[in-house]
Amino acid sequence: MSTPVVSLSEFKAKAAKMLAEMKAGNQTIVVTQNGSATAIIQDYEAHQRVQEALLMLKLVVQGEADISASRMVSQRQAFDEIKAGLIAADG
Repeated sequence: MSTPVVSLSEFKAKAAKMLAEMKAGNQTIVVTQNGSATAIIQDYEAHQRVQEALLMLKLVVQGEADISASRMVSQRQAFDEIKAGLIAADG
């Protein structure tokens, strides 16, 4: 599926129709200004999916860095520390 590339003036003239087509086709639109790509338009759900995917990638990178730097504890130790913190907060 190709990404539509349209000028800003074309997008302004046909915005409602293009947005409906974009949402129905689950695609993005590249808007150009003076011949250069200036903006990407995508529906909100697609944007949220991209943000969630980026967050997951960030967490993977952080996890790998923690492993490389030996910043890790066993699962048992992690849960024991959480439990101790919850008990201290209650008492």
